[in-house]
Amino acid sequence: MEAQSLSVKRAQVEFHNFASMGEPERALRVYGEENARRGAIIAEHLDILGTMTPFLEIGANAGHTSYMLANNFGAEGFALDISADALRHGIALMEQWNMPKAPVRIAADALNLPFRDNSLRFVMTYQTLSQFLDLDAVFTEIKRVLAPGGIFLFAEEPIKRIATLGLYRVGYYDTMKPWERWLYDRGLLGFLVRDVIGARQEESFGIRQNHTMGLKEWQHLIYRHFEDPRYHIFIPRRGWGERAVAGMGRKLDKYASDWVPARLLGGTLAALCRKPGQAAELPKVDMSRFEQFLRCPDCQSPLIRDAHETLRCAACGYEAANEGGVYTVIRSAERKELYPGDQPDVIDFSMPGHEKRLLAGWDQLEGVFGNKYRWIQDKAVAKLEPTRATPQRLRIRGFAHESCFTKGEPVRVNVTVNNTPLETTTLNRPGLFVLEAGLPQAPSYTIELSAQPRFQTPPDERWLSVHISMLRLVDRD
Repeated sequence: MEAQSLSVKRAQVEFHNFASMGEPERALRVYGEENARRGAIIAEHLDILGTMTPFLEIGANAGHTSYMLANNFGAEGFALDISADALRHGIALMEQWNMPKAPVRIAADALNLPFRDNSLRFVMTYQTLSQFLDLDAVFTEIKRVLAPGGIFLFAEEPIKRIATLGLYRVGYYDTMKPWERWLYDRGLLGFLVRDVIGARQEESFGIRQNHTMGLKEWQHLIYRHFEDPRYHIFIPRRGWGERAVAGMGRKLDKYASDWVPARLLGGTLAALCRKPGQAAELPKVDMSRFEQFLRCPDCQSPLIRDAHETLRCAACGYEAANEGGVYTVIRSAERKELYPGDQPDVIDFSMPGHEKRLLAGWDQLEGVFGNKYRWIQDKAVAKLEPTRATPQRLRIRGFAHESCFTKGEPVRVNVTVNNTPLETTTLNRPGLFVLEAGLPQAPSYTIELSAQPRFQTPPDERWLSVHISMLRLVDRD
């Protein structure tokens, strides 16, 4: 089983770029709440964590928890995410939160960590493991980079829920329909829907998620790789519905624990576990020479850092420049696919120069960080040219504003390519969306987009519908 396909990695790069700081005020609030929860777990277990330098956070997004570990707990280490842009956006956190210390930021793949064997004291990850279909592959890689006796902490990972009809998927609270919010507030919606509430949004981006892990499956996985686990189970208790079932579950549990409630209602799991082996005193860490912990993602040889702050491999010639404070240390072949740069087959509104492939019908550039976008007018036209001879798919990322739905109608997005209707998509909820469709082979593609209904927000006289943040061609998997 493939743990993660290239298309999923591509979707993660795009999604994390948006989700990291696409809505700065909301992101800062959420990051603050997450750090309060995560910091409490770390503080509770300082007795077994000990010295956490050097640490590694996998799936760090903007790196907010790594910043907390560096500034609140005095640890030094690495924030790693597959999205280099998400890590770059995180510099805003230092300014907003007045944090003087920053982690070393590495864009890399959790299935090929660019770290030497037995080099790290502490590895943590949050809301990340469920994005891999083969968790053994991820645990094997984490165990490899941890020193003997090192600690692995994961948290906020979903527990499979059995008390549900599993009828459909639902998005986050702000995208729910009124009747769904009514059920959610009373703790009843979870008995109807499939998987984790909110998973629909990431799935719509093409991120495939693993929600098959119950408590027993998590326990068996941990003991295949680590030892001495400490668990924290967090049960949903939204409204009287889930509170009643949680209370009943505790009465049924012979230890009056949260084990039975977690099987019924799901929730999330946090666990601290230790790598087998005798913990030894590691040499004193000098993070000014952080490259001593790294290895080449192509050939696994040591990396050095030159006078220009570029990471280099003397064995195979691999290079990773310091780009806005982030090193992208991903296998060469995948790095070309995930970070194509300014190419004729990509229109990324967050990149300068994208406007040369826009033909007509686009509004001015708006947004911040990873949420750069343009509203489409009556009809917006752009041009893409394939860079490979392989069969292509068109991928469009956009956003449907809640004002689109004020008339009680769904939003219809029409896509025409080279004067031939390609796709008509109906959107029933506000929020992010991704459209994908196969393309016939051609030397170039003229793409026309339109959407209905349109709306106005006085005193703005423009007629608006949806806005678009990316168009690109990708290989058909």
